Amino acid sequence: MSATVMTIDGEMIDDLRKAINDCADRGLQHASKWAAELLAALSPTKRRPRQDLLSFVSVSSTPARTAPVPAPAVAPSGGASLPSATSFPPSHPDAPLASAVDSRVPPEELALEFDEEDVLSAGMAHFRCREFARAAHALSACSSAKGRFLWLYSQYLAHEKTALRDWNKLDMDRSQPAVPVNSNLLTLYDTATSFKKATDPWLLFLRGLLLYRLNRREEAIECTLLSLQRYLWNWSAWDLLSNLVNDGEELFSLLPLLPIPSTHPLVHLFQIRTLNALHQPSENELGLCDRLLGPDNFPKSLWIMSLRANVLYHLHDFPAAEQQFEKILKIDPCRIDDIDVYSNILYVTENRLTLSKLAHDFLALDKDRPEVCCLVGNHYSLRAEHEKAIRYFRRATQLDRTYLSAWTLMGHEYVEMKNSHAAIEAYRRAVDVNRKDYRAWYGLGQAYELLNMHQYALHYYQHATALRPYDVRLWQAQGASYQEMGRLREAVKCLERALLGADANEIAIALKLAGIHHDLDETSDAVTYHRRVIDISRAMRMSSFHIPTSPSDDDKLADKPVAEWARSAMYVAQYHYMSDGGDLELARDLLEKVAVSNSEDADSAADLVKKVKGAIGRKEGEGVKEESSSVEM
Repeated sequence: MSATVMTIDGEMIDDLRKAINDCADRGLQHASKWAAELLAALSPTKRRPRQDLLSFVSVSSTPARTAPVPAPAVAPSGGASLPSATSFPPSHPDAPLASAVDSRVPPEELALEFDEEDVLSAGMAHFRCREFARAAHALSACSSAKGRFLWLYSQYLAHEKTALRDWNKLDMDRSQPAVPVNSNLLTLYDTATSFKKATDPWLLFLRGLLLYRLNRREEAIECTLLSLQRYLWNWSAWDLLSNLVNDGEELFSLLPLLPIPSTHPLVHLFQIRTLNALHQPSENELGLCDRLLGPDNFPKSLWIMSLRANVLYHLHDFPAAEQQFEKILKIDPCRIDDIDVYSNILYVTENRLTLSKLAHDFLALDKDRPEVCCLVGNHYSLRAEHEKAIRYFRRATQLDRTYLSAWTLMGHEYVEMKNSHAAIEAYRRAVDVNRKDYRAWYGLGQAYELLNMHQYALHYYQHATALRPYDVRLWQAQGASYQEMGRLREAVKCLERALLGADANEIAIALKLAGIHHDLDETSDAVTYHRRVIDISRAMRMSSFHIPTSPSDDDKLADKPVAEWARSAMYVAQYHYMSDGGDLELARDLLEKVAVSNSEDADSAADLVKKVKGAIGRKEGEGVKEESSSVEM
């Protein structure tokens, strides 16, 4: 049973509404946009302010009081018990509960913010104009927690801007590091830890961000959890926590440490977002999306609809994912977020017309968004104009050097052009951006495979498989590398593992296994896989026609796909003909079908079927002779 989702109540709506201004006032524009979109996605009746709050005037800079942990569920008067959440472990006893702290801003802090209001406004004006160094200078004398945060955050962004500019100057130079290097991170962190306002949720978030950039992951997770304990609706903190998770197992060990119940909508949003980033969502996440889009939560949320489309994309349900994106664009035709994922789906399904129209429309809308450049690159790639595609993918990386998809897709284009060295460089950049993305590791394996460097290819395929252990393609790729290296036993193990997760009608893997077992002189095992190929091929062809109405019709339909399994039939027939005690009847039936087909093996089958029939005749003759001898005795 999947987990329930806590219904959005009035207190959550108030907190969400306050988060819009609180995040915007601190320069966290994406978190503010997220909160505003979620609020607008509520039904009008839920979004309407409560009557008991109409006379309450809130101070915009006051953080929203976090929702207390609800008491244990009590059965309603009717006797029916509330459903329990079984998808998540219970909260850890040492988890930093949101209800354990008073998240209200102290009166003295409010007084400081009031005194610094004009300076804060001037600093934010510079910040919104992306004049980060000027904003930091204007805010340097502030002593309130809000002023300290903005001052330090402005410095961080100013140094990031400088590091990116210096990095771009070295473009295509051997001395260019893998990623821009901000040499001031440690100094900024020391400054953040020197503040006396150690419990401010925004400064805790900033400390977590700096620790993340310094690769001090465990400390970053601790700071981020403490920040969320004091202020739940800062999506930037949830996003940071998501980036700190390395795999699905680590995610589910982290869930009990969150400061809110496992049924809270924020927990579900965090889980879906994280598993999408790890390329590991399941049907459970799809169900969570459907509940979050229910009438009691966020029925009109395009952001959650996009999460759902991404889940479907990672589950390889491309038609359903395409329909979901079509619904999103019908509601908001100017929404650029995740348009690159939609273009990937159109590329895979080879929907040239829609992809072309989409590229034309969004290029006119905003040509300087990395997602749009990726969309246009996919358009040119589908048209086999690889150089133009690379140009747009490179433009996307120039706009956002952390844009993983563009680096990976650029590598794919170089592979198509047989430029293995350039492909390796692009894939390495993708790995430098995010080592948790299996696609870049898989791409590196493919590039080295083109260079016939199978040991290197295997190394990268193993990295990719560790990140995505249920992907059939990755196990197949490992098996192919082992086969090229002559390590046939390991190849068999990999292909058998691939067969476990493959479609029930998969025959290509079975054919490879049959071939390897033949090379290992394990004929009986090879026959087993060839029999599997025959059975699947005949069943697939039968299911693609109408239901047979007579036995002769059944035979006619079964004969149609013979060319697809003729060689497997020949192998099985020869095995039974040559083996003592072999099934000659089966061999004859298979060979007769191949002999009357249009396959290349028809003539060989016709010759062999004569020998098989002769063997059957001799066997029957011997049987008759033995029977007559026993009668005479």
